[in-house]
Amino acid sequence: MYTFLIVVYVLVSASLIGLVLIQHGKGADAGAAFGSGASGTVFGARGSANFLSRTTAWLAAVFFALSLVLAYFMHGRAAPHSVVDAVPAKPAATVELPVPAPVAPTAPTAPTAKTDVVPAAAAAQQAAPVTDAKPAAPAAAPAATGAAKPATPKVPQ
Repeated sequence: MYTFLIVVYVLVSASLIGLVLIQHGKGADAGAAFGSGASGTVFGARGSANFLSRTTAWLAAVFFALSLVLAYFMHGRAAPHSVVDAVPAKPAATVELPVPAPVAPTAPTAPTAKTDVVPAAAAAQQAAPVTDAKPAAPAAAPAATGAAKPATPKVPQ
């Protein structure tokens, strides 16, 4: 039955394509109105347009109906299935991780004095180098406006 429907489907498709290709466009009717010999055809002046358009409409309806029937035959009867169902299920491998032994809580103790810890003030004194040189006095910057700058008194050192 399915093969027969496929053969009919292909024949209807080929006929539909052929009918659409042999039909005249809308611009061809203007030439027939001025006596281009269309009245001497088998179907008459307007007969071929009506016959071809009606046949095309019927073939299109058959084409769509066959499409729905073939879709039903392919997928409508079978129960839905999944690709995941086809894969055999394996039990998950369990890995046991070692659990550390619980540690009993201990009572808090007072912090012990460490000998390598130095207070911040003592560390600053140890880090600064000891020199006998006097610090240099800051140099006076020249004035940008040209105004006289008051002289800074020198402090005896």
